Amino acid sequence: MNKFFKHIVPAALLLLAAGTTSCVNDLDVKPINPNLVTADSIDAEQLFNKCYACIGVAGNGGANGDSDVDGIDGGTSGYVRQVWNANELTTDEAICGWGDPGIPEFCYNAYDASHPMLTGLYYRLYTSIVFCNDYLASFGEYDDTMTAEIRFIRALDYYYLLDGWGNVALVTSPTAENPEQVSRAALFEWLEKELLDLREGLSAPRALKKGQEGYGRVDRDAADLLLARLYLNAEVYSGTPRWADAAKYAKMVMDGPHKLNTTGVNRSGADFDWYYTPYQMLFMGDNGSTSAATEAIFPVLQDGIRTTSWGTSLFMMASTFDADMHEDPFNSDATNGVASQQWGGNRARRELVRLFFPNDDAPIGAGYEVAQSAGDDRALFNTAGDRILENLDPGVFKNGYAVAKYNNFKTDGSAGKDATFPDGDFFFMRSAEAYLTYAEALTRQAGGTAPAEAVAAINAIRGRANADQRSTYTLNQILDEWGREFFFEGRRRIDLIRFNRFGGNTDYVWSWKGGTYAGRNFDEYRNLFAIPTNDLVVNTNLVQNPGY
Repeated sequence: MNKFFKHIVPAALLLLAAGTTSCVNDLDVKPINPNLVTADSIDAEQLFNKCYACIGVAGNGGANGDSDVDGIDGGTSGYVRQVWNANELTTDEAICGWGDPGIPEFCYNAYDASHPMLTGLYYRLYTSIVFCNDYLASFGEYDDTMTAEIRFIRALDYYYLLDGWGNVALVTSPTAENPEQVSRAALFEWLEKELLDLREGLSAPRALKKGQEGYGRVDRDAADLLLARLYLNAEVYSGTPRWADAAKYAKMVMDGPHKLNTTGVNRSGADFDWYYTPYQMLFMGDNGSTSAATEAIFPVLQDGIRTTSWGTSLFMMASTFDADMHEDPFNSDATNGVASQQWGGNRARRELVRLFFPNDDAPIGAGYEVAQSAGDDRALFNTAGDRILENLDPGVFKNGYAVAKYNNFKTDGSAGKDATFPDGDFFFMRSAEAYLTYAEALTRQAGGTAPAEAVAAINAIRGRANADQRSTYTLNQILDEWGREFFFEGRRRIDLIRFNRFGGNTDYVWSWKGGTYAGRNFDEYRNLFAIPTNDLVVNTNLVQNPGY
């Protein structure tokens, strides 16, 4: 940690002091008071944007520039990419065919203190925290709303540290000293208080679209949704369940302006018409400009020319496609809307597909065709060609159905700005989470069977996907619904742990869980990640998590 604060972060901050740079200026994250132009205000606005940019891009040079995290490739340390890897590849949803260091260990639940990708995520989170701490120390009095937003970004960083590593260093101001480690329960308590306090300074909730002032900036709904997530997992984090609080804050989001997108788009071509479903639109190239944007509580902004990254929307689109996939109904040669990027890596484990097709009877076709015939718009699996359901050989991309959830197509048929980098934003937080949080929390309070309010919330989610409506739901069915709605969005590990389906002597295995094709349990200590060895060496205040 000492090396981290003294070397990595000052090197990044010097770039900010030297002047404006591409990724800092190109994020459409505008200060509240753009007319306040002084020497200090320019620096404040640059650093404000930098705190947001740390989530969306690798560093000041965009996709191909230097990474903010010293010594770690920008793509490897991408915020969204590594949150996704840590919470998807370790679960029953995703498996990857690449042999990059760290990928097999994720897929087989064999990560340790030297895992390169977990190290990249860990340092990305702390790099973001240092940027935020520097802003708060230098410009905390500049603008109250901006200060609250930066406190939220820091809280989000600490949430992922709380969830992933548990017992970590808590640093709330710039320092060159070795920070002290706090317990997971103590970090939970600090994070709760911080979110409850900062939420009052955020803007009132507003549903915006790309190009409107404030799109891409968090509002009070973001704090309330993160509080709801924190309380939903409170028993895991602190030992004490907080179901009533989870339901309370989730309902506040549900009652606000960030509504489920329920409006699809009809597109006409020379020979036929096509209907883009409301769910599909959440993951397309113009998601920030259509009705889909009303669901986005925290969109991470991307732009094919100005804001580029190998680790955000492009990672979601390119890593899940190969060149044989064709997902544009109007163009049989189109793949994913980013013409030069199909990497063929991440695809579905059979257990994910079985959430939609329990009898292993998915039809053969492109993702939009499979979803159309599935009775659930969310079943966006490409099963065409010689793809098979089973992940017999993890190194072969076509051993497992492809996930066609993310693409850079636009609903009006226009092309993206660039052949390599997409325009589609990544919806890091969206309002559908509030509906399922509310339903699960009420159901747990009721002893395991969903009351009427919970049923209505789940049916709203299923109704948007044209799935059948049900009169009641059990907790296990709610876990399945989390999987259907949010698969490949970077949260599955969190949900499995809460349901006691991850590490330890559980009654649930999946293909390649624990490193065998049939699946086997692994030790419960792996519900937490290992603190990176480098930090343990340089900061003797840190103690490794048990088991590693």
